Amino acid sequence: MGAMSDEILINITPPETRAAIVENGVLQEVLIERTRCRGLVGNIYKGKICRILPGMQAAFVDIGLERAAFLHISDLSAADREKTTTDQIEQIFREGQELIVQVVKEPIGAKGARLTTDVAIPSVYQVYMPFSKVCGVSQRIECERERIRLRQCVDAFQKEHGTGAFIARTAAEGVDEAALRADMLFLLKLWNSIAQRHRTAKPKTLLHEDLPLSMRVLRDTHRAKVEKIRVDSREAYLRLVKFAKEFVPDLAPIIEHYTGERPLFDLYGVEDEIQKALERRVMLKSGGYLIFDQTEAMTTIDVNTGAYVGGRNLEETIFKTNLEAAQAIARQLRLRNLGGIIIIDFIDMRDAEHREQVLQALQKSLEKDHAKNTVSAVSALGLVEMTRKRTRESLEHILCEPCPACGGRGVLKTAETVCLEIFREILREVRQYNVQELLVLASNEVVERLLDEEADTLSELETFLGVRIKFRAEAQYTQEQYDVVLL
Repeated sequence: MGAMSDEILINITPPETRAAIVENGVLQEVLIERTRCRGLVGNIYKGKICRILPGMQAAFVDIGLERAAFLHISDLSAADREKTTTDQIEQIFREGQELIVQVVKEPIGAKGARLTTDVAIPSVYQVYMPFSKVCGVSQRIECERERIRLRQCVDAFQKEHGTGAFIARTAAEGVDEAALRADMLFLLKLWNSIAQRHRTAKPKTLLHEDLPLSMRVLRDTHRAKVEKIRVDSREAYLRLVKFAKEFVPDLAPIIEHYTGERPLFDLYGVEDEIQKALERRVMLKSGGYLIFDQTEAMTTIDVNTGAYVGGRNLEETIFKTNLEAAQAIARQLRLRNLGGIIIIDFIDMRDAEHREQVLQALQKSLEKDHAKNTVSAVSALGLVEMTRKRTRESLEHILCEPCPACGGRGVLKTAETVCLEIFREILREVRQYNVQELLVLASNEVVERLLDEEADTLSELETFLGVRIKFRAEAQYTQEQYDVVLL
C-alpha cells in the first residue's frame, strides 16, 4: 500500500456546514455544524459560581446557558490549585465568584456543559495555555531530535515573553522556527485581547468563540497526508483560502472550489455512508455483520458470522470475521462519533493467539482516531471493553430524535397485544360506569384486527356485557395508542 491520500470535502449551505474526511476513497469521519446551534467546545466565558458542592468536589457555574455548567476539581488549572494547600474546592472558590472558564464538553442529554479553568487556545502549530508553566511537545512526534528542537523553540519564546506555556502540536513537526514564532505571537495577542475583555465584561459573557467548522478543520488538519480540500461554495472557498494563507500557508494551494455537476458529497458515496452510519446493522465483506446498540450508559457492538460458514475450518472463519470486524468497528466509532463506554462482543475464539491478534488489529485500526481511546483486554466472557473520549454529540444525536411511536425502545407492541389491552379497558369501564355504548378510537391496523381476527371475541364481549361497541380508525394514532370513550 502506497502513501495514504486523504481528502477533505466541505459542503456548505446557509443552515449547515458538513465536513467529510476521506482516506483512500473511504469516508472516515463526518463533522456537522448547524448554524442555529454552533457547538460550544473551546468557547471561553466569564462565568459566575452559583453553587459549590463540597461532597462532589465540584461547582456549578453560570455561563449564560439554560443549564448551569459543571466544573470539577480535576479540571482546575495549576494556578488555581496553588491557591490552597488542601485540595478542597470550597477552599479555592466561593459562591458568587467570577472566573474565566472554557467548555471542554458539550451539554449532552440532561447534563450541562463541562468546564475547565485550565484554558487552552489552539492554533495551527501550538496550543497556548495561559495558566500553565510547563511547555511540552505532542506525544505523536516520535523523532527525538525533532522533539528536542521544538522543545527548545517553545522554551526560548516562553522565556522572552514570560507568561503561560506552549505545547507544540503534531503539525509543528519539521516547521521552521520563524513560522512557529509567528504562530506563538498570534496566540499571545489573541489571549491578551480575551483577558482585556474579561476585565470589563459582565458575568455570563462569551469572551471567545472557537472558529467555525470549515476553519477548524483546516487548523486541526495534520498537513502531511492531506492532498486536497474541496469546498462547494465560492464564498466559503475565498474565506478559507484567505484564512489558510494567514495561518496554514501549506494548505492554501490544495484548497479547491468544487464546481462539479454532481453534489460534492456524492463523490465518494459520502451521503450513502452517512445513511448507513445511522443504521443498527453494518454488513461486512465476509458476509458477517455488526449490530450497534447505542444506549444512555454505553454502546454495545455485537459481531456475527451471518450466513458465511464456508471453508473447512470454522475457527479460521471466525478469526477472519473478527479481524474484519475490528477494522470496521474502528471506522464506525469515528464515523458515528460514539463516545463513553463501548463493549464489543467478538465471536468466541478458542485460540489465545487469535484473540491476541484481533485485539492488536483493533488497537492498530484505532491509531488514526484523533479521539483519545483506551482498550482493555478480552474479559472472561470474551468481551472487549473500551472507552472513547466524547466531546461532541454522536452523529445519531445530531441527525435523529427518538421515535415518537416507540419512545426510543426500538419496538412496538403488536396489534394483537393492543387489541387485548382494549378488551381489558372495555371491561374496566363497563364495571365502573353504567354504559350502553362505547366508542373505541385506535390506529388503522388495530381496528382492522378487531373487526377481523378478533371479531368473535368482540361479539362474545358485547353479549356478555350487554353493550354496543363502535370503532373509529384514527390516522394520527400510532399502533400503541387507543382511547375508549363512553357514549
